[in-house]
Amino acid sequence: MTRKQRRLSLIAGAGLVLASALGLVAYALNDQIVFFYAPSELAEKNIAPGSRIRLGGLVAEGSVKREKDGEVFFSITDTAQVVPVMYRGILPDLFREGQGVVAEGRMEPDGSFHADSVLAKHDENYMPREVADSLKSQGLWKHNQETATQ
Repeated sequence: MTRKQRRLSLIAGAGLVLASALGLVAYALNDQIVFFYAPSELAEKNIAPGSRIRLGGLVAEGSVKREKDGEVFFSITDTAQVVPVMYRGILPDLFREGQGVVAEGRMEPDGSFHADSVLAKHDENYMPREVADSLKSQGLWKHNQETATQ
């Protein structure tokens, strides 16, 4: 085997090892990837029950219902579609109707969403970028909030 052939074999072997390592990392991270959807996008796409996603929008007016056992039922809307959400736990202090929210959890077979974490805005001007972009695309964005997400 010539020197050039050995060098090419070594490079090919290193490339194969690197490609295998990247494939294993991608496979391991597959369960950690969480996609963001607005309620309208959720209605358009056929999301499989049990899929882990982030759902963002506004808390629908009059939709918050608190149970004695700590469960909270509310709806997230982008004014075009509404998705019912069930959450068990303590909600952020700034969680309220009409405010921006992002919930992370799983879709249920009945079309509802079971959240295991809820994030609310942190002041009167901030809204998560994904929610703001979704509202902008529907023409529902208020201009005075434009600089708050940048």
